[in-house]
Amino acid sequence: MHAISKPRSIQQAAVRNQVQTADSYRFFNLLTAPELLDAVEDFLPAHRERLFPPTETLSMFLAQALSDDRSCQKAVNDAAIKRACGGLRLCSTRTGAYCRARQRLPLEMVSSLAKYTGRLVDEQVSEEWRWQGRPVRLIDGTTVTMPDTPANQLAFPQQGAQKPGLGFPICRIVGVTCLSSGVVLNAAMGRFSGKGGNEQTLLRELLDTFAAGDVVLGDSFYCTYFLIATLQARSVDVLFEQHGARKRCTDFRTGKKLGPRDHQVEWPKPATRPDWMTQAQYDAAPDSIAVRELEAGGKVLVTSLLCANIAPKPALKALYRSRWHVELDLRSIKTTLGMETLSCKTPDMNEKELWVYLLAYNLIRLLMASAASLSSILPRQLSFKHTLQLWLAWSQQQRSCGDENHVQVLMLLIAQRRVGNRSGRMEPRAVKRRPKPFPLLMTPRPVARQDIIKNGHPKKVK
Repeated sequence: MHAISKPRSIQQAAVRNQVQTADSYRFFNLLTAPELLDAVEDFLPAHRERLFPPTETLSMFLAQALSDDRSCQKAVNDAAIKRACGGLRLCSTRTGAYCRARQRLPLEMVSSLAKYTGRLVDEQVSEEWRWQGRPVRLIDGTTVTMPDTPANQLAFPQQGAQKPGLGFPICRIVGVTCLSSGVVLNAAMGRFSGKGGNEQTLLRELLDTFAAGDVVLGDSFYCTYFLIATLQARSVDVLFEQHGARKRCTDFRTGKKLGPRDHQVEWPKPATRPDWMTQAQYDAAPDSIAVRELEAGGKVLVTSLLCANIAPKPALKALYRSRWHVELDLRSIKTTLGMETLSCKTPDMNEKELWVYLLAYNLIRLLMASAASLSSILPRQLSFKHTLQLWLAWSQQQRSCGDENHVQVLMLLIAQRRVGNRSGRMEPRAVKRRPKPFPLLMTPRPVARQDIIKNGHPKKVK
């Protein structure tokens, strides 16, 4: 993946010449026109004319995901002001109607639109953005918390060591992102622990996301026999770090030697059938798989790319280092957009909120891909937060910035800000700013209130 940055004047000329072409201008139209939902109109529910129809509700839901103030009250207030400025009948600023409209919004419509925008960007990715002309899919998991309600606790129970009434429901998410553009192609949500509460289980729900010719990139947790065998059967290649349980079994003196500490070996099928797998699935799995093990960058990597000429060790080492991008993508979704803590009181609404965040994230990534294409740079060279800030500012001035010249300016502004070279980046996992000196809440809140009434507030922690 290489791109040559052009001088500013050449970039401006390129934008002026290309901004009206079908692909780039269609990107922008998807973000600004009501036709945004045309791709999933089949998922629109039967509805009568209301104050908040499905399209308007989803637009407001998206605005919440992109805003610092994510309250329903702000969303309703903004809608009321827009109606007043547009000469429409004044509406109530109570949030009840909007909250009910969000509940009526079909989950399938929101998730389909998020995946549609991901595919749209992925289909527009040029060959220069890919690894050896092949699409690379990043896989990783993360967790988010949600409000402590009985419904959320039942569906997504908190950690077992946490005392009742003190913790928060927690769920696990596994996502598939595109290395070239950063868009989320698919995601699955499940329990943090218990049956079905691990990343492997959630990833198996996403296997149809991968197509023949893809390269899947993940950490050591995904380096398992049956996952590699399943992906190989789909003509999908993998590159994982060796699982810790297998590292002691890696012996570069065995197998077919491909280079220094680089060999091809046969992995036999595990003798024990996993609990999640049926006997028929176990019997259908191959008796052995051919994999390549190599040491690069202080890690033992496992890949199904067996030819050392087509996939030399330096190329695989560089590719695996790019796995770090998925961590940055998760940071953009959870920290920059604020998905780290969901806000809904029921599991169904939390899943819907998750997909709204992913849709908002993909729309910003779509803008970045458009700006990168027009400026002949890579999307990964652009700043997600910078693009988000520009889009929010643009949205506030949307009524006066709708002509094509302003579109050119927006694309140029997005392309101006480049991220630094993150190669070999390492930072301590620690915070410098101290929290406020209050003790931790170690009893349920109603009990703590009664204790304050009886004994007063506890002293601050020194």
